[in-house]
Amino acid sequence: MTTVSSPLAGRAIGLLAVPDPVFSQAMVGPGTAIDPVREPSEATAPVDGVVVSLHPHAFVVVDGDGHGVLTHLGIDTVQLNGEGFELLVNKGDTVTRGQAVVRWNPAAVEEAGKSPVCPVVALEATAESLSAVRESGDVAAGEQLFSWQ
Repeated sequence: MTTVSSPLAGRAIGLLAVPDPVFSQAMVGPGTAIDPVREPSEATAPVDGVVVSLHPHAFVVVDGDGHGVLTHLGIDTVQLNGEGFELLVNKGDTVTRGQAVVRWNPAAVEEAGKSPVCPVVALEATAESLSAVRESGDVAAGEQLFSWQ
């Protein structure tokens, strides 16, 4: 079983509340979403593993069981062309849960007209394979968001 931790501090809101149908309809996979605190912060690795995909606005870490977890920093933030995002690791790096991956400012994303809501998605998973999914309440970076069988 894989425990997936929150890469950010904020409020768990669940995927249904994400203002993007690709995420809200779980087309990418099941999971939850965080409405982050509006201050400069570092998005951290939700699991121990290898960074297999890395963009300023999104990253995927695959753990030792082959579970890939996508952290997407905001919605439509790819349109910001990396502005306001600082990569702190490289693709291919091994990271530990809680290690900083990207530095960003959710308030600046919001000021640029984008949603700072961050989906955290279990790639190639089924909803039935997840348990204890946090969909409400305040969450600190590093707190459990869900378990993955």
